Amino acid sequence: MRETERGPRGGLRRTMLAGMTALLLGFAGPVLAEAPAARRGGDVLAPASPEEVGLSSERLKGIGRVIEAEVAAGRLPGAVVMIARHGRLAFAESFGFRDRPAGEPLAKDAIFRIYSMTKPLVSVGAMMLVEDGALQLTDPVAKHLPDFKDLKVAVQKPNALGEVAYDLVPAERAPTVQDLLRHTAGLAYGEITTNPLVKAAYVKAGLYKPDFDYNTTDLTPEEFTSRIAAAPLAYQPGTVWQYSLAVDVLGRVIEKVSGKRLGAFLEERLFRPLGMTETGFSVPPEKAGRIALPLATDPATGAPNRLIDGAVPRNDSGGAGGYGTAADYLRFAQAMLDGGRLAGTRILSRKSVELMTSDHLGERIRPVATPGDLLMGVPGYTFGLGFMVRKEAGIAGVPGSAGEFMWAGYAGTFFWVDPREDLAVVIMTQAPGPSRAFYRRAFKQLVYAAIAD
Repeated sequence: MRETERGPRGGLRRTMLAGMTALLLGFAGPVLAEAPAARRGGDVLAPASPEEVGLSSERLKGIGRVIEAEVAAGRLPGAVVMIARHGRLAFAESFGFRDRPAGEPLAKDAIFRIYSMTKPLVSVGAMMLVEDGALQLTDPVAKHLPDFKDLKVAVQKPNALGEVAYDLVPAERAPTVQDLLRHTAGLAYGEITTNPLVKAAYVKAGLYKPDFDYNTTDLTPEEFTSRIAAAPLAYQPGTVWQYSLAVDVLGRVIEKVSGKRLGAFLEERLFRPLGMTETGFSVPPEKAGRIALPLATDPATGAPNRLIDGAVPRNDSGGAGGYGTAADYLRFAQAMLDGGRLAGTRILSRKSVELMTSDHLGERIRPVATPGDLLMGVPGYTFGLGFMVRKEAGIAGVPGSAGEFMWAGYAGTFFWVDPREDLAVVIMTQAPGPSRAFYRRAFKQLVYAAIAD
């Protein structure tokens, strides 16, 4: 078994002794002689050449070639890509335009609407409250949000003519905080659900706007909570994985338990400790000129691209309301890779990170569409607490490792963390539409193709 080292600035070392220990313990995965969380603080995300961390500079050029070709073809406005390996920043480049009609290039510090990549941030915030002892995963949601008592479920029941119809029945059990984190609470997105009673209720409540996807920022926290609790559930709690407004509800739980607005809580407990100075639920007017803009229409469908505008919202949408830079999100991804710690600052325990990035669906919970099918059009993934998790090295039609975790955003942002490869990747673009799964697969292929050690 060969020995590999990092450069003189310190960090990862796989030793022959560690390898022999792994064999003796019967552990088939890679073992790090130095745990990621033990990296020296000054080295975390310090720049490194790709070759210093086992990547190929020549192969990484393929990322730029692909993105620039898509920009030239009018299919992407631009993108920022950042790659960290072994705790070092090995690739940080921007391509294309912040504002294509104006011909303004995209800078690496551009601000992006991260939409559903807000969910992992809020999920970590909830786990902080669990570690504080203020919240338990098994808590019924109604313990903290009383509107969620006595919920109804819209279920299929053939009518007297044998036709498909829907009826309301009582929920068999109360949804829990764990259900919110893993999208098994029975909630839905109006944009996704095929349950007609749920979709109609969400439209009436303003939880789904057919002309403006994934936007509930015009509702107050109280309006959002009361309206979604009054709508029927799409499934019995704990039985089905369906991507949903659950993390928006989780944000309301955090506000109730902490006594603070969601953005203020995350600023205090997550963003400021990790040095995420450009992340929040709105963009200050003086920074509005840095917001990356989508193309006016989607190249695949011709539909207009309509995205939230950066203004201060009436409520902080825990599922889709965040803004930030690629560099900020990489700091979050690296903290999760390093077991809940970045440069000496701990936000979560290693065991909480392990819990969040484990399989929470098992055999009992069936998905309407699997997390991998939804995100990238491939099988092979399950869901943890706030993250999609790869179950094994095979099955999925993209490279990766068992145990990698990730999520993405409606407007085109994407990140993943691969503990076995000691790798964290963030890609930011503003390209909503049906081509997102294609780009996510392409970026994964390009990054893994550059691993050269």
